[in-house]
Amino acid sequence: IKRDIVFTYYLSRDYSSAITEGKKLIDQPGADEFSFQTLGLAYKAIAEYKECEKLYKKAIKAYPNSGVLHNEFGELYAMQQKLDEAIQYWEKGIEVAPNYSTNYYNAARYYDQKGIKTIWVLLYGETFINIESLSDKTSMMKRILADSYKSLFLSPDKLKTLAKQSTGFAQAVAETLSKQSDAANDGVTAESLTVIRSKFIAEWFSKYATQYPYRLFDHQRQLIMDNSFDAYNEWVFVSATSPDAYTTWAEAHKESNDKFMRLLRNRVFKIPTGQYYAH
Repeated sequence: IKRDIVFTYYLSRDYSSAITEGKKLIDQPGADEFSFQTLGLAYKAIAEYKECEKLYKKAIKAYPNSGVLHNEFGELYAMQQKLDEAIQYWEKGIEVAPNYSTNYYNAARYYDQKGIKTIWVLLYGETFINIESLSDKTSMMKRILADSYKSLFLSPDKLKTLAKQSTGFAQAVAETLSKQSDAANDGVTAESLTVIRSKFIAEWFSKYATQYPYRLFDHQRQLIMDNSFDAYNEWVFVSATSPDAYTTWAEAHKESNDKFMRLLRNRVFKIPTGQYYAH
């Protein structure tokens, strides 16, 4: 009840009361993540960044595996334009809480805006839209994914450069993707990306899947086996960038599209622990 009262103060913009009662709340034994988050939101609302930083350090000490608290700490730094500090918390949030979606969203946007680590834009962005498949953020991330794939395959040398700059898992991904560049000779479309990504999955599972298990690639492989990969790629790359074209495709491929949409609505995309790769 006390936690809900603090949140109600926050929602009604009575930040002074939210902070006063929130401080009392987090000092009680067993104060949960949401209690820390709510007090942090009140601090952010009045730009009390120093107190908020102290709060989040205390919170993460109490809950070191909290995805939401790592994300909130990252967003606190982002509000102050300290993005290089923010990304450290979003990355840690992905590592310790792999099924909390917002850390993937923020990390993918960070790398996209910085123009670096495009492989991680692809991986984190697509992971995000599978965990959180029906929000407004999902549409934005789909557009980022489409643009990122185009930037890589319209300039194949970028993939080779990324492979040289990367190590371990990311290097294996970049090198395997770069081998499929010929499929984009006639343009980067949902159809050509389906070919590229299908060939990528075939090679990945013949060479790297045991060394680098990755839930997203397992998901793509299952879609290929279920003959739903075409519909999936249309949903990823066309639904947000060209809604009319997507509607036309869905109507022309009603059976396969309906099959995929049933899967999308009924499955829960869960990521096992231990699939985080440092970079």
